[in-house]
Amino acid sequence: MAKVKRRRTPGKTRGAAARADATMASDPVDAMMQLVESDGWRAVTFGRIATASGMSLSDLYSQYRSRSDLLVAYAARVDAAMLAALGPTPLAADGDVAKDRLFEAIMARLDAMAPHKAAIRVLMRELPRDPAALACFLYGGLRRSLDWVLAAADLDGAGLAGGLRRNLLGAVYLDTLRVWLRDDSEDLSETMSHLDRRLSRAMRWLTADRSFLRRRGHAADASAS
Repeated sequence: MAKVKRRRTPGKTRGAAARADATMASDPVDAMMQLVESDGWRAVTFGRIATASGMSLSDLYSQYRSRSDLLVAYAARVDAAMLAALGPTPLAADGDVAKDRLFEAIMARLDAMAPHKAAIRVLMRELPRDPAALACFLYGGLRRSLDWVLAAADLDGAGLAGGLRRNLLGAVYLDTLRVWLRDDSEDLSETMSHLDRRLSRAMRWLTADRSFLRRRGHAADASAS
């Protein structure tokens, strides 16, 4: 197995972010995540979010029309934090560079989510029991997030070929997320090793050219019909 590169230790950043979250109860998205952690997804109501954030329901409505909108907004914040943590995107990246960029992008996402790790554990357990909210989040939140992870490695997420690439990356990401949720070590060595192995197996397909992926997609459609 290829040696996993050691990243910058995010411990201080995580601690600072956690302290900042404790003083940001006025933010509806942070209030939502705090309520999820303490009482679960089904206990989150707009009334409770309004009370926790100090906003009126009418002001809350002007920004968010559903609880799913709050989840999508949280995903967008994680996207922004991930992109801010990465350097310039290498154009026309080769396989090794693309793998390194995907590795760093996914680990940057996990670092950004670390202050809400307990809440994310709850969401992973409870969202499947709310199919409507789960579907909205998968399409409006996770799908866009995966597009930005691909963009960080200069990989195309458009069209049928891009959709296949996104689905494969999504499987890698969600599988790594499950490992991260149980990995409470300071250096996240188990998470990094798992992600490195999964990416190593997936890179052939993630970096395949469009025509090859398109043929694979047509073949999959033909076999399903």
